[in-house]
Amino acid sequence: MNYLKKLAIFFMFISLMSAKIVFAAPTPPVIKAKSAILIDGITGKVLYSKNAEEKRYPASTTKIMSLIVALEHGNLDDIITASSHAANTEGSSLWLTEGEQLKLIDLLYGIMLISGNDATVAVAEHISGSVEKFAQLMTEKAQAIGAKDTHFTNSSGLPDPNHVTTAHDLARITAYGYKNPLFSEIVSTKHKVIPWAGKEFGRDLYNEDRMLWLYEGGNGVKTGYTDLAGRCLVSGAKRNNIQLIAVVLDSDTMWDDSIALLDFGFSQVKSENIVKQDDILKTIRVANGKSEVVKLVASSDLVVPLFEEDKDEFSTVIDAPNKVEAPVIKGQKLGVVRVLYQNKEIATVDLQADENSERKSFFHILADSIMGFLRGFTVKQQSV
Repeated sequence: MNYLKKLAIFFMFISLMSAKIVFAAPTPPVIKAKSAILIDGITGKVLYSKNAEEKRYPASTTKIMSLIVALEHGNLDDIITASSHAANTEGSSLWLTEGEQLKLIDLLYGIMLISGNDATVAVAEHISGSVEKFAQLMTEKAQAIGAKDTHFTNSSGLPDPNHVTTAHDLARITAYGYKNPLFSEIVSTKHKVIPWAGKEFGRDLYNEDRMLWLYEGGNGVKTGYTDLAGRCLVSGAKRNNIQLIAVVLDSDTMWDDSIALLDFGFSQVKSENIVKQDDILKTIRVANGKSEVVKLVASSDLVVPLFEEDKDEFSTVIDAPNKVEAPVIKGQKLGVVRVLYQNKEIATVDLQADENSERKSFFHILADSIMGFLRGFTVKQQSV
């Protein structure tokens, strides 16, 4: 039985089971935040929403987008010199002094772990020449991601009437960020020591996001507070390959709200291993190869989140040729399996050759051509 038939039978079985069994839907939590949302970070599916499209001030959760833009536009080994403007930025600080030099990567840890406003200004000026131009990049990137109700005027989240976003937009931005392994590494770091010029010791940074300690699987991302924004938290947690993202804005109980949201999400989403490493998913021909066919196998497991109510929204596509030219090397990538949710790609796994197929010698290829010609000629003569 080929892979596509097995997959179709799998989803049919799941649908039948869902039809026969009545699942008690978990009760949504009571959230005190003015705005909140919980999404699955892979599919973007909304699992909980409260005033999630309402425009609000993001405070230092802004720095999630500052990190994304810096990673995409900066060189991590660049040496950045803090200007007077950066060193004198108000609010939470990395304690930069004018003229101090640090690598971009160190400043990014300072931004995300202890919310250094001064560090965001130094990074913005280095990459774009000014905070205003950097904020424009941030807004453009937000719009491209799909965060249409977001507009940034600075890199730190300091109050500005035109510096706004929504809970849903922050979730979208964070989900995009998690696709970058370095983003994930930085926002999930609990402790980091970075240089401190002129001192015998480094800057000892402990992440202000308590969820990294409070919640099983917690892996980021950013706290925020101003008088206008209230207490804000974007938090992520990953269990069994399920990445959830919770956003609470203007919440006096942001830790409790976030834990309740994440608990609610993990009670609803289940992970499913739909492709296993070394599964044979397709067989293709090898032109001029000593082996006439080669099997394509999955390079790794492929695990996706599944939801009880919309399993039929998932589909799988195998993207691989029917024939390749020899030589083929074992482990060579020859295709890919794509998993779609609502026709949007959410996961892929490479298809690799399971064995070698060396190219035939010139004389073997010539002999095969002659034999093919003779067979064709014989058939033609018999039909006359």
